Amino acid sequence: MDTVKMFFAGTGGMGILMMGQMIGAAAMLEDKEATFFPSYGPEMRGGTANCTVVVSDKPISSPLIYESDCVVAMTLPSMNKFEKTLKPGGLLMLNESLIRPEPKRSDIKIIKIPATELASNELGGSRIANIIMLGAFIRAANVVSSESVEQIIHDVFSGRGEELLKLNLRAFRLWQQ
Repeated sequence: MDTVKMFFAGTGGMGILMMGQMIGAAAMLEDKEATFFPSYGPEMRGGTANCTVVVSDKPISSPLIYESDCVVAMTLPSMNKFEKTLKPGGLLMLNESLIRPEPKRSDIKIIKIPATELASNELGGSRIANIIMLGAFIRAANVVSSESVEQIIHDVFSGRGEELLKLNLRAFRLWQQ
């Protein structure tokens, strides 16, 4: 695996930071090195939110990254800001529900997931779109195993009620590619 550098970006309230935290925690379950570095605007909901996550088999010198292997963009401003950070051949995952224009780059792999639509139509609310996107990302990028992320989902949501746990596991498993 070596080292994988990732950006997760969207708007506050979309669960962007939770996606990054879950990947970092899953990496630690697998005895990998991981860093998580959040960044968000002064507004909690509606402002910008992004985080960097680095996962590696060897020690990580800094959580700061300027070039990425993977970007998960949940909104158009996020795609516009972080698409340019991708290395050639990198992975750009888009929330197709909120991002209609095509990315500008042709030297990267692009996967479009209608995460917000799926969350609303299949699961009853758009707030779970982040977990749908997380599931799709884990399958596409193979940074950590699905089993490790499911364990983290269980750890995070088991104390919040059985229904919420089941909903998040269903969302994580929804997009199979």
